[in-house]
Amino acid sequence: MDLRAIKYFIEVVDAGGFAKASEKVHLTQPALSKAVRQLEESLDLQLIERGKRGVSLRLSPAGEVVYRHGLALLAARDDMLGELDAMRSLKSGRLKFGLAPLGSAELFAPVIARFRSLYPKIDMQLLVRGGIEQTTALRKGEIELATGITALGSEFEGLRIRRDPMVVVLPRQHFLAHRRELALHELADTAHILFEPEYALHQLVVDACEQSGFTPMDVTRVSHPDFGIALVAAGTGAMVLPSYIAERHAVAGVVSVPLKETDLHWELSLFWRRGQPLSFAAEAMIALVKERLGGL
Repeated sequence: MDLRAIKYFIEVVDAGGFAKASEKVHLTQPALSKAVRQLEESLDLQLIERGKRGVSLRLSPAGEVVYRHGLALLAARDDMLGELDAMRSLKSGRLKFGLAPLGSAELFAPVIARFRSLYPKIDMQLLVRGGIEQTTALRKGEIELATGITALGSEFEGLRIRRDPMVVVLPRQHFLAHRRELALHELADTAHILFEPEYALHQLVVDACEQSGFTPMDVTRVSHPDFGIALVAAGTGAMVLPSYIAERHAVAGVVSVPLKETDLHWELSLFWRRGQPLSFAAEAMIALVKERLGGL
């Protein structure tokens, strides 16, 4: 059904005839009459009872139904266009943003604050989740954007925000703490502090250890880097962390020793499902991240 034809029909009814309506819609009377007749043909109903010239226009019972619902349809169209325009201009809308617990606060808090100041009408929901949960939430459509460690490829696309080497955080009194750098296999007999398995960094470190010939022993699991480093300071074990995170959460009593392994890095990305249409709010966030944090 052509909404334009319905609009012409309503204009004819409101004007009381084709002649006055044609002046209002800037359409010739024959063209206007043809449009209304085509609407009748598409519905297989007569909407206007056509009589002699000079006789006031009368609607059939079907015409009254079309007129009433036509007004509602046109009003709904106007509401839809108005809402889309508000979303396009970022005066309304919603953004569900999944943030990795590791690194997101330090890197993304200023960006999020700037986004809120630029677009205060956007309803932004920030969901802090581990890397495994992030990808699951994206697949389910529960969030639009996510941060974390993930492979960009056929399923996800995005921006590499930061790439850091890894260090070993050790108690200052540890026998390896004086070294300028360490190979991962040298930690085979040292107790380890790891993030919980839902963190992508957990599997990254475990895989690297196994490739170096050992499985981490006497593992203590944590959910926050500051608590993990506090445990290191207390002598609980060693913790492999991105250098950026180790520096941000450093405390007295620990040292950070660079790893020799050049292929073990922490790569934080902003990512989303490949081929998935994004909201105007999500597009605006991506643009702001590019502006403020760039991309690798």
